[in-house]
Amino acid sequence: MAVQQNKKSKSRKGMRRSHHRVAVPSVVYCACGEPALPHRVCNSCGSYNGRQVLRQDDEQ
Repeated sequence: MAVQQNKKSKSRKGMRRSHHRVAVPSVVYCACGEPALPHRVCNSCGSYNGRQVLRQDDEQ
């Protein structure tokens, strides 16, 4: 079992963990004006790259 030779300081521990954050997703706005994730179909209107990909039900 591995055992550390010297104690890691709070500063060094924090520097090691500095890259362990959660990435914020980038948001683009669809032609309908709703926010959507890039390179994905819009959830509100169902369009992608200027084409209607998903059929939307009017019963919502």
